[in-house]
Amino acid sequence: MADGGDGGPGAGAVGGRVPVQLQDRAVWCDERFNFQATFLQCLAKHVPNIYSAEMDPLLEKQEEMVQAAILYPLECYLFGEDPDIFLEKLQQSGTSQLCGKVFKGGETTYSCRDCAVDPTCVLCMDCFQNSIHKNHRYKMHSSTGGGFCDCGDTEAWKAGPLCTKHEPGASGSAKENSECQLNEEIMEHSRRVFPSVIKYMVDMLIWEEEKELPPELTIREKVDSYYCVLFNDEHHSYDHVIYSLQRALGCELGEAQLHTTAIDKEGRRAVKAGHYASCQEAKEEIKRHSENVSQRPLHVEVLHADVMAHQKFALRLGSWLNKLMSYSSDFRQIFCQICLKEEAGSEKPCFISKLMLWDAKLHKGARKVLHELIFSSFFMEMEYKKLFAVEFVKYYKALQKEYISDDHDRVLSVTALSVQMFTVPTLARHLIEEQNVITTITETLLEVLPEYLDKNDKFNFQGYSQDKLNRVYAVIYDLRYVLVSKPTLWTDRLRERFLEGFVSFLRILTCMQGMEEIKRQIGQHIEVDPDWEAAIAIQMQLKNILLMFQEWCACDEELLLKAYSECHKAVMRCSTNGRSREKTVFHLCGHTLESRPYRVSADPVSIHLPLSRTLAGLHVRLSKTGTISRLHEFVSPEELQVELLVEYPLRCLVLVAQVAAEMWRRNGLSLISQVFYYQDVKCREEMYDKDIIMLQIGASLMDPNQFLLLILQRYELADAFKKIKPTKDQDLIKQCNVLIEEMLQILIYVVGERYVPGVSNVTKEDVIMREIIHLLCIEPMAHSAITKSLPENENNETGLENVIDKVATFKKPGVSGHGVYELKDECLKEFNMFFYHYTKTQHSKAEHTQKKRRKQENRDEALPPPPPPDFSPAFSNVVRILNCDVMMHILRTILQRAVELETHLWTEAMIQMVLHLLSLGLLEEKQQLQRSPEEEVTFDFYHKATRMGSSALNAVNVLMLLEKIKRVPQLEAQKDTINWILQMFDTVKRLREKSSLTTVTATSGSEATKGDESTQDKEKAERKRKAEAARLHRQKIMAQMSALQRNFIETHKLLYENTLEAQGKEDAIMEEESMSSAIDYSKIALGPKRGPSVAEKEVLTCILCQEEQEVKLESAAMVLSACVQKSTALTQNRSRILELSGDTLDPLFMHPDLPCGTHTGSCGHVMHAACWQKYFEAMQLNFRQRLHVEQIFDLENGEYLCPLCKSLCNTVIPVVPLQAQKINSEDAEAVAQILSLARWLEIIIVRISGYSVKNAKGEKQNLPAFTSKGMGNSALEFHSILSFGVQSSAKYSSSIKEMLILFATTIYRVGLKVAPNEADYRIPMMTWSTCAFTIQCIENLLETEGKPLFGSLQNRQHSGLKALVQFAAAQRTTSPQVLIQKHLIRLLGVLLPNFKVEDTPSLLEVDMFHILVGVVLSFPSLYWEDAVDLQPSSISSAYNHLYLFHLTTLAHITQIVVSSATESPTAQSSDNSEEARSAQSFCREVCQYTSGCFSQDIPGWLVWDCVRKGIMPYLRCAAIFFHYLLGVSPPEELLQVSEEGQFKALCSYLSLPTNLFLLFQEYWDTVNPLLQRWCADPVVLSCLKGKSIAIRYPRKRNSLIELPEDYSCLLNQASQFRCPRSSDDEQKHPVLCLFCGAMLCSQNTCCQELVNGEELGACTSHALQCGAGVCMFLKIRECRVVLIEGKTRGCLYPAPYLDEYGETDPGLKRGNPLHLCRERYRKLHLLWQQHCIIEEIARSQETNQIFFGFNWQLL
Repeated sequence: MADGGDGGPGAGAVGGRVPVQLQDRAVWCDERFNFQATFLQCLAKHVPNIYSAEMDPLLEKQEEMVQAAILYPLECYLFGEDPDIFLEKLQQSGTSQLCGKVFKGGETTYSCRDCAVDPTCVLCMDCFQNSIHKNHRYKMHSSTGGGFCDCGDTEAWKAGPLCTKHEPGASGSAKENSECQLNEEIMEHSRRVFPSVIKYMVDMLIWEEEKELPPELTIREKVDSYYCVLFNDEHHSYDHVIYSLQRALGCELGEAQLHTTAIDKEGRRAVKAGHYASCQEAKEEIKRHSENVSQRPLHVEVLHADVMAHQKFALRLGSWLNKLMSYSSDFRQIFCQICLKEEAGSEKPCFISKLMLWDAKLHKGARKVLHELIFSSFFMEMEYKKLFAVEFVKYYKALQKEYISDDHDRVLSVTALSVQMFTVPTLARHLIEEQNVITTITETLLEVLPEYLDKNDKFNFQGYSQDKLNRVYAVIYDLRYVLVSKPTLWTDRLRERFLEGFVSFLRILTCMQGMEEIKRQIGQHIEVDPDWEAAIAIQMQLKNILLMFQEWCACDEELLLKAYSECHKAVMRCSTNGRSREKTVFHLCGHTLESRPYRVSADPVSIHLPLSRTLAGLHVRLSKTGTISRLHEFVSPEELQVELLVEYPLRCLVLVAQVAAEMWRRNGLSLISQVFYYQDVKCREEMYDKDIIMLQIGASLMDPNQFLLLILQRYELADAFKKIKPTKDQDLIKQCNVLIEEMLQILIYVVGERYVPGVSNVTKEDVIMREIIHLLCIEPMAHSAITKSLPENENNETGLENVIDKVATFKKPGVSGHGVYELKDECLKEFNMFFYHYTKTQHSKAEHTQKKRRKQENRDEALPPPPPPDFSPAFSNVVRILNCDVMMHILRTILQRAVELETHLWTEAMIQMVLHLLSLGLLEEKQQLQRSPEEEVTFDFYHKATRMGSSALNAVNVLMLLEKIKRVPQLEAQKDTINWILQMFDTVKRLREKSSLTTVTATSGSEATKGDESTQDKEKAERKRKAEAARLHRQKIMAQMSALQRNFIETHKLLYENTLEAQGKEDAIMEEESMSSAIDYSKIALGPKRGPSVAEKEVLTCILCQEEQEVKLESAAMVLSACVQKSTALTQNRSRILELSGDTLDPLFMHPDLPCGTHTGSCGHVMHAACWQKYFEAMQLNFRQRLHVEQIFDLENGEYLCPLCKSLCNTVIPVVPLQAQKINSEDAEAVAQILSLARWLEIIIVRISGYSVKNAKGEKQNLPAFTSKGMGNSALEFHSILSFGVQSSAKYSSSIKEMLILFATTIYRVGLKVAPNEADYRIPMMTWSTCAFTIQCIENLLETEGKPLFGSLQNRQHSGLKALVQFAAAQRTTSPQVLIQKHLIRLLGVLLPNFKVEDTPSLLEVDMFHILVGVVLSFPSLYWEDAVDLQPSSISSAYNHLYLFHLTTLAHITQIVVSSATESPTAQSSDNSEEARSAQSFCREVCQYTSGCFSQDIPGWLVWDCVRKGIMPYLRCAAIFFHYLLGVSPPEELLQVSEEGQFKALCSYLSLPTNLFLLFQEYWDTVNPLLQRWCADPVVLSCLKGKSIAIRYPRKRNSLIELPEDYSCLLNQASQFRCPRSSDDEQKHPVLCLFCGAMLCSQNTCCQELVNGEELGACTSHALQCGAGVCMFLKIRECRVVLIEGKTRGCLYPAPYLDEYGETDPGLKRGNPLHLCRERYRKLHLLWQQHCIIEEIARSQETNQIFFGFNWQLL
């Protein structure tokens, strides 16, 4: 340090002496000198020393020095006592009622749909959990950062504004706070300290000099010490910055990454320190290199070390102030007063405004501190929030312009604070009245968009910048915030200001009215599609604002009329420019229309007409409120000029029609997209719907005939309805037909669409109900799908929940899929086939569904329109267009063309629409007649329709035409509708006649309906008769077919039986098994009473060549596609560190923890080995040719997709046939006399020692004897083992052998993660291991699912297991027998401890089932002779299996007793059964052999209970193993689930006594020495003494971790999660491992690990340990499950959490409350236990290939 003079004592501010000194200094500061000068002097002295090492700062040391030298004395002076004590007292005295927690990006926020004033009102996790809203309809969302918690703000909530933590009276709350004012002395000190601190902060943050400091801070001579500082921007990517730094500074990658991370986080970083010249040089270099990479260079500055130090300290002071203000309201108020104080007589802005205006120039870190200061001060005090808002609006334009030209995200801009002020209703009102905020915002919009105005002052967004427009949307959002809550009380000033703002807003709409006009391309296709997205996007942004303006206007009668008048003027100004042309005249049906010549197909047209549409919206609101009666006072009927108003919306609708008629094909996709959005739910409310309303306004105010003539002319159909013969050009005729259809549709909408409040007397609820009914008429839909199809209001609500239950019933989902709503039957009558929000597809789908339904109900297929509600008075004239002359002419012309069969001039759709219009006319007349006497009803649709078209002789009326049309064959489908219309004509005729006879009685209506009914009844009867006839006809045909079938079977009996045989092999086997169940011996698998193997003749079909082949040893190999994978599904100890590479691993013994096994699964599909090889080679070739395509599977590692089911596979299992073996019972009994266990053991030992002598070339071997007789028994010699029966080994074909080697090598390669090596000695070990482990997995799965042991496996599991066990038995033949013998001797070493084999593990360190599989499969190697290849005969192997199994079982019982039966009993039981007594005596022996370490006080019944439960999984696995090895049918009891029967059946099947301890008694002499040695093992003794822990039996069944019922609990957990490796409090991506419950920090550089030289993300590296590479995670903030496998593969999977509508919510986009669905979680559990995760990933990646962009390695 250059000047350590005063830093000395400060640095050690821990001793007892120092505080006194500091207090002295504080007093000294106070009394003798001006505080500001002294304060600055102190800073000038200390700050440069503290922050001297900017390149490599020691943050903790810096903080200590700052505290000691500056902050501690400052606090002492401020508080007048020890700061810690004072602040503690202040904390006790209470906190603010407002929560004010500022959200970080990614943090979960909660909003209440029932109580929030608008969706921006949110709560933090803590306040939400402690509030009443937890039980309401809440929404969860991830914060983008920068907002704050609204708990305590009474204006934000309709109810429950306070959580229990912030309620007055809660511990430390606002009530007490008000009593605890700061004393006057502290207030005085604050008023002296704060101005200096704030001024220093502001001065330093907006300091522009790079080399100099202000004079008052310069107290020492200037040192040539500079930093080259790099600033953050949003243009350069991480990689760009790292690259530029490496090139410019020549630094290492790691250092460059550190710099870049710091720059991204803090906003700036010193990357080089030194003299000015060297820093300047570095600056130029960085700029040069970054310019190469992207358009603009990075922002670099060279700052003097002292400037850098003071700027850094200014931010530290900011956080200090922040802390102080959280303690007391007084501090906040003093701070706000000083910040808002303007210098007297100066034009300069106040401190806070200076900082706001400088905001865009500040770096990220400084902005964060500034915004936090504003949050913790101004926003916590309502009065100052208002004053701050006034300042904010004063500089609004400047701030927004700065933001728009800045490149930082919105969250980091001061303009993002607008939402905190503009959404407070009282504040918004104040700002409108006093600051004219609406005008300010609209003017800002106009000022930031001038570059997009064309010469006509209309917007044109060609070549727009997406980033800039996104920033402009922020201004639009502010307008939305200001308007979000409507005022209830209007003052004159508010009216005046609002109208001013509205007029200003109309200026923006004027620039949009008619913008981006398009002209139809003729001849040549458009070369470049124009940009259309920006205009539509702005329209979407403005949709709700337009609606809100209209709603605000509608609140006040006077205002509404003035706004209407202003809007009308604006529309007129935009519509006048085309008046120059002469008018043309158009005659039809004796009516004439004079209009300006304009053709949509030739002249420019625009889809953007926000002014006209706003006028339509205001007109409807005039009608709704009844204010329309006063309209003439503001706009006279002459001024209104309805024709002009209708003109533009009509052109727009014509454009849509012409696009449908494919007249604009050459205008490219941009127009199609615009038309799509015009009618789409996102825009239609303020586009399409309003255009229809404008036409309805026109129809209500114009002469109906004139109106229709205008429509005909604009649709360019004037000629089509005159008697001019059309052309022969098919395209033109087709176009004309589509245009007629489109026009008729619009006429239907104009007359029939009345569900708009104001157009008729309906409510918003009625409108939503009708929308939902029509959506559900298409098909049942999910809640989210309905929500997406409904328009949202300004609060993002659709109103769906309020009405859905009235019209639909909810159907819950199953294990997959989602819940759906189905329409209630009583709502079906509301269905209107020509509903104006249907797309063409929806229209035809809905029509099809409804007709199908009516057909099923045996009703006619007529779908007439439902009676529409009456028009409101202002719109009542619209119906006149139905019965005017031009309409009649149109209807007659179309019907006549259909009758005259001019097929090219009409379409069925056209007729349908004509019929619909007729129905509407008749319904209208019927309703009017039923409501009022006939003489008052002027609507004479019936008369017009029955009047002749002309006076010509061949003239017809509509009624006659309908009668004729019924006979047109092409219109068969419309017959029912025509009948319905004819009945309606009849009904209306009767109503007319009855009323003219003036006998309007109640019966007239009912008679008419009777008439209707009688006709309908006749039709129904006719339909019923037809249906019955059809049914009888079907029955007759079916009877004939079955007779033919029987006849065929009789004549071809032989062939049929053969076919049955081939098909039903499996059934036949099952029958055979069930028949033989009577003979008991056949159900034993081991020993001399072994039952016969079920010999199967297996004929399999290859899925590739479709040829059949019988499976034989000598045939060419057939293979099953299979997948070998490492698995930890059964592990008992997840904390065990797995070996990632198996180079040194010895896999012969499996630890009883089952830490990691090798699982083999198959999809059960069979191929010829040769076909599979060809298929695999073809895939490799294909892959080489398409190198640029990323593959789902890794061909290098032998992966491929099964050709049939597309499962991921990495090998094939050869199908080896089962060798059927029968035992001759007489021979078996003879052998039984001689071959006891003791004798068998001696024979083995002789045989093994003989081999050892051979192998050791005559070296003497010490192999001890088992019995007291010793080795002297001459009868037992080397070849004795062969005397009990041998046979020659099975001869496998070369292709089977090749496949055996291939599969075994894959198991070795995958299981040990090593390079393939066919000669490795560990290959047989891995084969036995995968066989044992796979059986254990399957047994575990069956137990978990509660399924029986046999008969319940899926076909794929059954065939895979069968092939695997037979393969494991056959694999021995491909390895050297000496090697197999070596492995066998090591395995037997565990069971027979007198074998002196090195590295033999203790009894407690091995899994006995793995030992059993190993010894059984390797035992035949003892029969190997040099000269001849032998294997044991059936009898030999029966005894070998029996004794090996018994030995292993004895060892396993000992294992269980030693490890698991050591607990003292909890329940008392005096069970004195035979089993308990045997157990007791066995325990005495064990106690003796363990020198009393094993307690003999444990009751026998408890030991027996432990053994029985503990041994079950082992017995079940053994039964599966021997069943698939030998093919002996299991007992019936194992084909069902029963606890008691199962144990007995297992014991009988495996030749065990049900009292297992009898085994010890039976073989006692032989087993006694073994037991002694087992018990004397050091590991066993250490376990019994409690020094080490052994695995307990039965092992626990693994399941996925317990998840909370409510998802918000998980989010709560995530919010408390802190990354273990990162000090900052930035929000992470917490993920939860569903295997072990570990919470990890995903997708973050802080937690990446280096594994074998590769960078792996936290999840990927965790998966290697937890799931051997395969794992399942829950991304908590996104509510998604992630499945990953290895380093390169993964997929997203739906989370098991559903909302109340049975839907998942990936990304928490909908935000509904979520609850755990047990069935789906169980499905995930099975996915894991069935080892199908890899399969699921492959399937998912094949269907969604978009995820290839994701780097799973760094997850």
